[in-house]
Amino acid sequence: MKKTIITLLIVILGASLSAQDNSRLNTPDSLLLKEIASLKRQLEGFGHTHDIIIKKVDDLMWHEMLGDIAFIDKVRLTGPPRWKAKKADDKFAGNPLQFYTYVFIPKDINTSKKYPLIVLPHSGIHADFSTYYAHIVRELIAQGYVVVSAEYRGSTGYGRDTYENIDYGGLENEDVMVSRDYMLQNYSFIDKDNVGIIGWSHGGMISLMNILRYPDQFKCAFAGVPVSDLANRLASHDKSYNDYFTAKYHIGESIKDNPAEYKRRSPSSYAKDLKKPLLIHTNTNDNDVYVEEVMLMIDSLKAHKKVFEYKVFQNSAGGHSFDRIDTKEATDIRFTIYKFLERYLSPAKPFKNAEEMRKAAYGF
Repeated sequence: MKKTIITLLIVILGASLSAQDNSRLNTPDSLLLKEIASLKRQLEGFGHTHDIIIKKVDDLMWHEMLGDIAFIDKVRLTGPPRWKAKKADDKFAGNPLQFYTYVFIPKDINTSKKYPLIVLPHSGIHADFSTYYAHIVRELIAQGYVVVSAEYRGSTGYGRDTYENIDYGGLENEDVMVSRDYMLQNYSFIDKDNVGIIGWSHGGMISLMNILRYPDQFKCAFAGVPVSDLANRLASHDKSYNDYFTAKYHIGESIKDNPAEYKRRSPSSYAKDLKKPLLIHTNTNDNDVYVEEVMLMIDSLKAHKKVFEYKVFQNSAGGHSFDRIDTKEATDIRFTIYKFLERYLSPAKPFKNAEEMRKAAYGF
């Protein structure tokens, strides 16, 4: 929608420029194209400004929605440099990238004890950790988990540079790992032997990539409706989705031109490396990460004779968001996810039943 609006504005502005001064039609085409490109850049900048404002408002909402039960902080960390320099002559290309990370700690914490950590990467190819996840974080805090969520490279709400630092399936995983390490290094009450990673959609992809590539750093993982195989995903989605990858500031090549680059960014490529407990959920009416894509991941794990758990939900209401929304069906499903995590992470206050969980998240 944003792209459509920007395109229309460019066309209108371009027509306006021509109408105001017909002599411009006689100027070299390159000058006019540069002027239009400059206007497009400015309009795109307005879109990032909009995202920054929305992010600041949503940050206040975190305190409103969780301030009664959690200490909430937002810290700034550094991850690896860009996977490739934007410009060949950039003398700062090797600088670590800065990013923000959310920290949620139960208010009733006893700092002389140890608490399990949940690493919760957000969903979305260009998105951010918003209060969309507020009830889920409340549920985790109520059980005695500490939660950390990285606003990894490519996230929205931090301007153009962060947006264009996107590294889908690449160093965004290292940013998430940095957030995990930060918690272990700075909070003595974190149990380094009880760290789990969970996520949905793109966050589910990051959950898979981390449990597969860094099995010694996590006790277990949950991946909900996870992006799993880029070859399948790009073939089943339209050109606008492919454009995220072929952008000059990202891969800059199509999957046809460089299949190996896309393969290394796909969790299905690492199925043989699973060593830790894993639970996967998918939904047959998911209109974003199609069930066929997730089944490729499941079948790859089976082909390598890996032990893991999964469930294919049949046409559950909510489609892609079926177990993240607030219906009783969704919260009942989340209860089963927490029971899976409980087996490996031993939180101090596990839920006895789904009703207790719902009261913790919603108050009643």
